Amino acid sequence: MIRVVTAREMQDLDRRTVAEFGMPSLLLMENAGAQTARAVLEAYPRLPAGQAVILCGRGNNGGDGFVVARHLLNGGVRVRTLLLARREDVKGDARVNLDILERMGAAPREITGAGEFPAVREGLAVADVVVDALLGTGSQGPARGLVAETIGLVNEAGRPVVAIDLPSGLAADEPEPPGPAVRAHLTVTLGLPKPCLLLYPAASWAGRLLVVEIGMPAPLVRAGSRPLALLEDADVAEALPPRDPAAHKGSFGHALIIAGSAGKTGAAALAAEAAQRAGAGLVTLAVPRSLNPILEVKLTEVMTEPVAETAAQSIGREATEGLLALAQGKSVVAIGPGLGSHPDTRALVRDLVASLRTPIVLDADGINAFAGAADLLSRAAGPLILTPHPGELSRLLGHDRDDLLRRRLALVPETAKRLRATLVLKMARTLVASPQGEVRIIPTGNPGMATGGTGDVLTGLIAGLLAQGADPVLAASAGAYLHGLAGDLAAARLGQEAMLAGDLLGQVPEAIRRITSRPAHDASGHGT
Repeated sequence: MIRVVTAREMQDLDRRTVAEFGMPSLLLMENAGAQTARAVLEAYPRLPAGQAVILCGRGNNGGDGFVVARHLLNGGVRVRTLLLARREDVKGDARVNLDILERMGAAPREITGAGEFPAVREGLAVADVVVDALLGTGSQGPARGLVAETIGLVNEAGRPVVAIDLPSGLAADEPEPPGPAVRAHLTVTLGLPKPCLLLYPAASWAGRLLVVEIGMPAPLVRAGSRPLALLEDADVAEALPPRDPAAHKGSFGHALIIAGSAGKTGAAALAAEAAQRAGAGLVTLAVPRSLNPILEVKLTEVMTEPVAETAAQSIGREATEGLLALAQGKSVVAIGPGLGSHPDTRALVRDLVASLRTPIVLDADGINAFAGAADLLSRAAGPLILTPHPGELSRLLGHDRDDLLRRRLALVPETAKRLRATLVLKMARTLVASPQGEVRIIPTGNPGMATGGTGDVLTGLIAGLLAQGADPVLAASAGAYLHGLAGDLAAARLGQEAMLAGDLLGQVPEAIRRITSRPAHDASGHGT
């Protein structure tokens, strides 16, 4: 896993690098600027024949920009540097690098008011690349005044933009821009990624993300807990260990899926097939009695179990005892896909969650059965994985959906701890939170997965991994990652517009093969 740091954590790493390891802060700035300049030249190899405009603020991000300007000048690039401050306002390490630039005969032009905007427009109009070094990780709140106006000019110009650390105007810890923000084509982030660069909608302002080393000691970077991390291939491989040559179908667990109602047999079928695709040795699907013939025809490898139903052809509360008996000896129980919202069905779900000691994956209507009564989930008899999308989670918690999305980095781990559950918030860049409050960001997936049934596939994948012995957090994380990777493979083959949930099922084998065939030292991630 790649550690993801908040603004405060990054500032603490910088401070400790200097205080505990004796590394000069000036060297960190030099490394940051040199790495960014290298990235600019690699991304735009024809730039030495062109011109770069460097937009610098008065702080350390601006200091990084001065270093970039120097290195590009040394590489033969024509450089125009614009400083959105007075020279005397630049202090510390940034001032050292400003002085060096001046001694090279490349003093920045000061932009201190709207009267200098024609110079900004002129520079942007002829720039082959714009380097954004206005605001850094420590910036708080929306960009204002001269900086906000300049951000608007940058976006209007439509030139290729490389942002240093993060696009100016984004808040490092927030998934939404607090105000106007630079739209970058490439963001060169320093040391470790920040939340805003990974979580949408803010991530769409970052463009392609490149994480570069700036010399912080590895023991310091690796030390301590990782409350927020980006999942990688190697982490997923842990859920898919090599199989014993002497294994049989019983070696890989038996998943019970409780799902389906009139008009929603497809959800039940997708979940059951996904559990098999994830590697479960056996899968039993419990469905309303009248719908069983449909699913027996539709599913070849899955065993079906007809159970008592309501007048609306959903599973009834009368099925409780039979389902508890059926769950005996099963490795995992998944509840919810296409289950329906009949009052008896909701009561059944609550009874099962309170009684089953087997790990449970609760999805869709299974979660809706607890809407407004979320605390009942903390009394679950066994380990619990919840897989809501934002609407389901907002109903469960009685929380405004938009506020939930804005505050999800805090609310998701808080909810997981309160409910003593593993929580999977399904969306672009899915979040997986452990009952201890650690959060993993899933980098795989694409908009083509925004179609009915893909959540049912995720439920089945997680259940299939649980059946084989993965712990709940690993199963949820690996399942979400494989789900997104299968979606990426399907999109590459079919295009995003034409994708169906069933197309993910067809790509799960290739997704697993890619993960399990990677060398042990390869920990490359996706989607960054």
